Amino acid sequence: MLSTENTALLVIDIQGKLAHMMYSKEIFFENVRTMIKAAKVLSLPIIWMEQYPKGLGPTIPEIAGCLDGLKPIEKITFNGCLNDSFVRSLASLNRRQLIVTGMETHICVYQTVMGLLNADYEVHVVTDAVSSRTPENKTIGLEKMKTGGAHMTSTETVLFELLQIAEGPEFREILKLVK
Repeated sequence: MLSTENTALLVIDIQGKLAHMMYSKEIFFENVRTMIKAAKVLSLPIIWMEQYPKGLGPTIPEIAGCLDGLKPIEKITFNGCLNDSFVRSLASLNRRQLIVTGMETHICVYQTVMGLLNADYEVHVVTDAVSSRTPENKTIGLEKMKTGGAHMTSTETVLFELLQIAEGPEFREILKLVK
């Protein structure tokens, strides 16, 4: 089970024109925004990455607007674990459970998740908060990550797993996000 004391959120490469080519993009964007807002309610650290922003463009405003106060980590590697800035940022959090959102499921999300699993992190892929240009590629990426040892989950499953109890201010705030 995920715990707020040991969990961080990763937001991977939701950038430029490519983001608007994602399969079921409206649902994907909404679930990523929900995950970011919930992470803030639950005081989870967030790491935000961008793949070659000079070429792909910055994170789309729909997502970047929720990440105020944070700065993206630029990378050129598909696997974020091959980026020293990401590895240092992640290590500094001292969190071993990671919730993963982003794109593309079968490329950067998949390769980063496999890198994290190889580094002995417990990885939870939010299947409704990741996407690829085609549903087939999304499915392939999810299957490969599951086979590799990642946990498949959903936005609501993650949020209520982290809450553990149906009371208090965090519960009321999370409830607003999912209604």
